[in-house]
Amino acid sequence: MGSNLPVNFHGNLVNATTDKELSTVLSQAKAEKRPVVVNYGASWCHACRQMLPTFCNLSNEYPQSLFVNADIDKCEQETQDVRYTPTFRFYRNGEKVDEFYGTGPQRLRDRVWLQSS
Repeated sequence: MGSNLPVNFHGNLVNATTDKELSTVLSQAKAEKRPVVVNYGASWCHACRQMLPTFCNLSNEYPQSLFVNADIDKCEQETQDVRYTPTFRFYRNGEKVDEFYGTGPQRLRDRVWLQSS
């Protein structure tokens, strides 16, 4: 999970590196009524590194959604309730509507499709 994310063509992929950044991004998305997918992970997590390319590629496929990459070690306050990495949470109008943890690129792809429809 580094701060260098792959190329994003729509400006809808954000790397949140502080609690304030994560909170601000989620608040802005709520105000814009924009669906949000948050990838909660850590730099030391092998499974997180495996899922990151799929997560980033999906941001290019779903430009209407906001994709946020949040490192649990840097956003400690906002991620206190994250128990497993990676955890993917889906928000609509500021409310969490779905969540899953672990790997599974197709599972992530299916959930993004479902929550972006």
